[in-house]
Amino acid sequence: MSINENFELAKQAYAKWGVNVDEVIEKLKAVPISIHCWQGDDVAGFEVNQNELSGGIDVTGNYPGKATTPEELRSDLDKALSLIPGKHRVNLHAIYAETNGEVVERDQLEPKHFENWVNWAKERGLGLDYNPTLFSHPKADDGLTLSHPNEEIREFWINHCIGSRKIGEYFGKELGTAALTNIWIPDGYKDIPSDRLTPRKRLKESLDKIFAVEVDEKYNLDAVESKLFGIGSEAYVVGSHEFYLNYAAKNNKLCLLDTGHYHPTEMVSNKISSMLLFSEKVALHVSRPVRWDSDHVVILDDELKEIAYEIVRNDALDRVIIGLDFFDASINRVAAWTIGTRNMVKALLYAMLTPNDYLKQLQEEGNFTERLALMEEFKTYPFGAVWDYYCEKMGVPVRESWLEDVKGYEKEVLSKR
Repeated sequence: MSINENFELAKQAYAKWGVNVDEVIEKLKAVPISIHCWQGDDVAGFEVNQNELSGGIDVTGNYPGKATTPEELRSDLDKALSLIPGKHRVNLHAIYAETNGEVVERDQLEPKHFENWVNWAKERGLGLDYNPTLFSHPKADDGLTLSHPNEEIREFWINHCIGSRKIGEYFGKELGTAALTNIWIPDGYKDIPSDRLTPRKRLKESLDKIFAVEVDEKYNLDAVESKLFGIGSEAYVVGSHEFYLNYAAKNNKLCLLDTGHYHPTEMVSNKISSMLLFSEKVALHVSRPVRWDSDHVVILDDELKEIAYEIVRNDALDRVIIGLDFFDASINRVAAWTIGTRNMVKALLYAMLTPNDYLKQLQEEGNFTERLALMEEFKTYPFGAVWDYYCEKMGVPVRESWLEDVKGYEKEVLSKR
């Protein structure tokens, strides 16, 4: 049968449970995913004095074709975006500034260093998000930045973060959609600390100084991102979940949850409903930890589906800002973007094709037998037929046919780098 015939049958199956598939598709088209630029070049960036990757971050693999210039990275993003249904966003780090060969320290970065990115995004109707880069730098070599005991080093990073918020504001003004500017720091200790409080006091004071500078919330949204541990900070991280959860709540900032930044059995999907009760918006970095915060490419696994369910069933598509954060240098990087982002969109579609209101009603009535039975049966409903139709409708390759595009791009472009 054709894609359209399969789709019509699927529509009938879902309609039986009150799910209007056409409405679902229209709603899905409006959900942007913030795609991280750093998958394309292994978190290297384009600084003139490029520093070795540090801050508890590791990228493994040496697959050929890595982007080495801004033009190459944007070309690779264009290819990936052409294979992903929907209109999305791109997430930048400070190290992706373009300074025309001039050494510009991070605390001196300005909007003008991102004009090429803004022009590129404007031409494509994309939004941009932003992150100050507080790793891979001599002033972060000892694993401390905003919580550093040295005031001069702290001030350097404070000024970098202030400048980053202004760059985010610039993105929002130019592109007509607010940028999410997210602060993550690597600060912590390898072994058991003798004082956990003092570094956190310094971090709080640094953040207070950063956010004391007025930036228009119409154009820039501030987020802070926690972490449990990292390479070199196994015993203690200054910016813990509890620290940032409280800081964000008290200072009206977004708390960003990275799915790789918790204990291996601690699920971010289980946190979303609580966060939504007390926060107007919640931000996510969706990754896939394997044994540790290893940033594997996102797959359509149970946790990804549960994250999507929590967003959809709580009517929070406009309250949860979804970004991705993974980097794998062992496979084709354009394919990595495509696989991960398509899976995030698939998970949202999967959740939207569920009769969530009826399942909620069953729970309230205590009818756990029918609830379990239906939740299991819906796992094999014809979701794939709707996904195929959605891809075709959005003008992107259906099923695995996108892989041929990537293979062609690798042969014609990536292999010649």
